[in-house]
Amino acid sequence: MIYDVTVIGAGAIGTSVAYHLCQKGFSVALIDHGDIANGSSSHCDAVALISDKAPGLDTQMGYASIQHYGELAKTFSYDFEYDRKGCLYVCETEEEYAAASAYAKRQASDGYDMHMVDAQTLQEMEPFLAKDLLGGIWTPGDIAVCPYKVCFAFVEEGKKQGLQVYPYTHISRIRLSADHAVEAVETDRGDILTKRVINCAGVWAPDVGRLVGLEIPIQPRKGMNLISEPTERIVWHKVMEFGYMMSKFESINFRRNVSPLVEEYNVAFNIEYTKADNILLGGYRGFRGFDVRSELEAMQAIAERGIRFYPCLKEINCIRSYAGVRPYVKDHLPIVSAVDTIPGFYIAAGHEGDGICLSPITGKLMAQLVAGEPTDFDIQKLSFSRFANAQQTA
Repeated sequence: MIYDVTVIGAGAIGTSVAYHLCQKGFSVALIDHGDIANGSSSHCDAVALISDKAPGLDTQMGYASIQHYGELAKTFSYDFEYDRKGCLYVCETEEEYAAASAYAKRQASDGYDMHMVDAQTLQEMEPFLAKDLLGGIWTPGDIAVCPYKVCFAFVEEGKKQGLQVYPYTHISRIRLSADHAVEAVETDRGDILTKRVINCAGVWAPDVGRLVGLEIPIQPRKGMNLISEPTERIVWHKVMEFGYMMSKFESINFRRNVSPLVEEYNVAFNIEYTKADNILLGGYRGFRGFDVRSELEAMQAIAERGIRFYPCLKEINCIRSYAGVRPYVKDHLPIVSAVDTIPGFYIAAGHEGDGICLSPITGKLMAQLVAGEPTDFDIQKLSFSRFANAQQTA
């Protein structure tokens, strides 16, 4: 088997990368140790937002990706449930409102459609919200998609252009030449001769990196959500608490007035409706290794925080919960990069909770890198070389 490029990992990032490479005319093999969307991409929420991004490159990538989703929704034959529902970030305190206002003003000054709404407007937009909230940020361009259907959509569209998919395939070795260039990927289904490998394995990217002697600084960070019984509509947009920003970016010096249980499990409220009339309620971020079991106390903390913002939730049954692991990088930016010391080896991983959002733009940027074309914008900050300890170990 001979391919121009071999992509490892069939989640939202890997399937997008594979599709966009096919668009460039490359012959592509897509390998995963499980099925398509088997990992993080089927254990997450369903939105693509700019309202949870740091100003600058983070937002620039999110916006470009959301616009690309809109284009793909029009051209793909596979429906991935594109929904331009918009996002509300709600504020409990004057301090939060001031911080949110400054954030929204900065984003608006950069040209993004984001502005503050007052308490009355909040109630008009979301009548079941708690009545004591001061206002929030409204970002009408934020969207929702079905995460695992995004993966299948990229695969199905890629197959039309020759994409070959190898699910349930174990990689034993990535063979390098004497000058450390990629030569082949050895698997339990035979060797794949290829001059380029793209590591899109998410939380498992470090395992793939070690096959070529690299230490990739990605850790699994657990997230968890609750799902309600089908119910009448109580929420019309993606709604989050501005405290989520404090939960996501630990460097922000802010402390919420929450219970010890909510504090312990780092729970920040977010809620959205689903196509099946369920409510998806989150969320929690914690470091538990690869353990994706639901934790009862974390579930209680999520429910507690949800009821604070939507009191009617206490009358609605929770029918299940699920958890997944996100590929966490300390500086909250993904790695989208060639590896200078290993010709033909690339990394597209470390998106944490933004893998679904950044899937389209990551695929586009990586295809441009492989093709030797200028990227849509400067991605030097996403280089693997930014890590002081990013070095070959073998």
